[in-house]
Amino acid sequence: MPLDPQAKTVLDMINAAPGFELGDDPAEARAVFDQMNVPDASTPVDRVEDRTIPGPGGEIPVRIYAGSSDNPLPVLVFFHGGGWVIGGIETHDTTCRQLAAGTGCLVVSVDYRLAPENPFPAAPDDCYAATAWVAEHAAEIGGDPARIAVGGDSAGGNLAAVISLMARERGGPKLAHQLLIYPVTDYAFATGSYADNAEGYMLTLPMMEWFWNHYLADPADGAGEWASPLRAADLSGLPPATVLTAEFDPLRDEGEAYAKRLSEAGVKTQLTRYDGVFHGFFGMGAMIDKAVAAVDEASSALKDAFTE
Repeated sequence: MPLDPQAKTVLDMINAAPGFELGDDPAEARAVFDQMNVPDASTPVDRVEDRTIPGPGGEIPVRIYAGSSDNPLPVLVFFHGGGWVIGGIETHDTTCRQLAAGTGCLVVSVDYRLAPENPFPAAPDDCYAATAWVAEHAAEIGGDPARIAVGGDSAGGNLAAVISLMARERGGPKLAHQLLIYPVTDYAFATGSYADNAEGYMLTLPMMEWFWNHYLADPADGAGEWASPLRAADLSGLPPATVLTAEFDPLRDEGEAYAKRLSEAGVKTQLTRYDGVFHGFFGMGAMIDKAVAAVDEASSALKDAFTE
């Protein structure tokens, strides 16, 4: 179908504005991305707390959002997108507020180490450590250790899928759900959605090549399941999943392929493709109605998971 009219308006604005060029260094790309994603604190939450927790490479900054004054609350450990190279707590503050408010849970947003300064596997190592810390210290932050989910968008969706695999392989922590928002699932670029959406829809094929090239110090690492969860030999025994994809997104097909494999492995999986929108739409609820619907779907899925 054609671009949603609201999505087209936003995309026209994005394409008309200066973006980061692929020749730019990561610091310049981060600065532009930060300017494009200024936090909007208008979504009310009960409390917000910044702190650090121990990690394998030093202290990991986290931001904790309480969507309710109840205690204990279920917890969503959230990993931001940005190709493992850009993005952070501030760029995804609005999304985390919306998920906390919509779900009534705690959201713990993890500021994991970024590549290329800290290449793979620094990001999944930090994210697993943060998830394990939340499970062990849930009561300390007002959370329920029996109700923990992981989630993220794009590269953060990749990390949520990978941490679900790690938790299964390492015997914990037990996860109630995985929320995968247009996730990266494979170090490959030969899908139909890459061909159809290589240029013109904000996230491009050259950008994804740039992200992967910065993330992997050794391209051979891309063949492993900690980088490419779609290549995992066995997806059984993983937590139930909600997978959201966008029609005009290079990552659409690999996200949907991962949902299909999860379902075939016996994992309860809900897949929704949002037609007419592009990669990154989830955080654009102020301008795109389908983003509001997607946040509502994600929040509903998490609430259901936390009550099962």
